[in-house]
Amino acid sequence: MTEPVSWSQRLFGGLRKTSERLSENLTGVVGTARLDDATLDGVEDALILSDLGPAAAARIRARLAEKRFGLAITERELKEAVADEIAAILRPVAIPLEITAFPRPQVILVIGVNGSGKTTTIAKLAHWLQEDDYRVLLAGGDTFRAAAIAQLAVWAERVGVDLVKGPQGGDPASIVFDAVKRATDTGIDALIVDTAGRLQNKRELMDELAKIRRVLGRLNPAAPHDVVLVLDATNGQNALSQIDVFREVAGVTGLIMTKLDGTARGGVLVAAAEQYGLPIHAIGVGERLDDLRPFDPDLVARVIAGVE
Repeated sequence: MTEPVSWSQRLFGGLRKTSERLSENLTGVVGTARLDDATLDGVEDALILSDLGPAAAARIRARLAEKRFGLAITERELKEAVADEIAAILRPVAIPLEITAFPRPQVILVIGVNGSGKTTTIAKLAHWLQEDDYRVLLAGGDTFRAAAIAQLAVWAERVGVDLVKGPQGGDPASIVFDAVKRATDTGIDALIVDTAGRLQNKRELMDELAKIRRVLGRLNPAAPHDVVLVLDATNGQNALSQIDVFREVAGVTGLIMTKLDGTARGGVLVAAAEQYGLPIHAIGVGERLDDLRPFDPDLVARVIAGVE
């Protein structure tokens, strides 16, 4: 009988391309017995090439120099030291998404470009919250695409939660209004709202989200309690430009990174943490409902650095 694969094993497997990429870039960096300027230059270049970004790479280089400059170091020790510094960047942003709103429901707007894994992430988040004994309702606020509504309906049925939806081209704010009323009347803990993911017309998207916010404000002045941006890790550094746009358009409060399995660009997690400091609530590795998990900074740091 095959032993069940643990989450950490799946994470190592999923992020193996990222860790292999960093390992390849670090190979040969330790050319001397001591951590000198040439070695530090090589480490910094390797980190940038592995999508950790210039700011995080420079910070890690400086910390290594401060702690170990001139000291003997092996490749294994270097990877462990890099993992420690990556973890130091990630720990402050590893903040779980908690259901604390009173009165209920807690309204979670989920945003992200089409193709980012937004709809499946909503389903996984609903499943996750249900496992913690929260009552969950979904709202299909992405009325721009018929496929988005249909896909969310399939996932809602699979997860076992109700979905408030409307016709394609309908008013998203009206759907959200109905969903909040229903959630309030039926004792729902968390209302997760799908939203349009088109960035081609930023002004139109901004106006749509502003209207949703106004409607929410009339029903619950504290809503939305969370504005969660779903990012596709395979986009690498391009994911950072999405953070820029959605922070301006929607007032992002936290991130979920998806599709970390099989990408060599998982280092963008570190770049996002260093550059924006936004909470990273969870990461997704795989397609199963339980493949979305709270963000563990120490485990992810060791995986990225290739320290098993």
